[in-house]
Amino acid sequence: MSNSSAFYAVAQGKVQGVYYRAFVSRNAARLGVTGYVRNLPDNSVEILAEGEKAQLEKLIEYLKQGPPGASVDDLELIWSAYTGQYRDFQVN
Repeated sequence: MSNSSAFYAVAQGKVQGVYYRAFVSRNAARLGVTGYVRNLPDNSVEILAEGEKAQLEKLIEYLKQGPPGASVDDLELIWSAYTGQYRDFQVN
């Protein structure tokens, strides 16, 4: 991948119990992004994603919006180097 990157994000707000993980997974797969999404004990959601930077930027817009019923109050985001360790996008 020529312009590959990765990010780690934590979404806070009303993001558990509203199909946020399924929403993230569906959009990540559609964009060709790999990584994972999982719930955290503090009711936030953790996302690690890798892929083409342009596709990751599109995914970030989805993360900020969430599915109907979700309310994303904050999205902490840390960019990092692409590792290539993920083959697909999983819900954990």
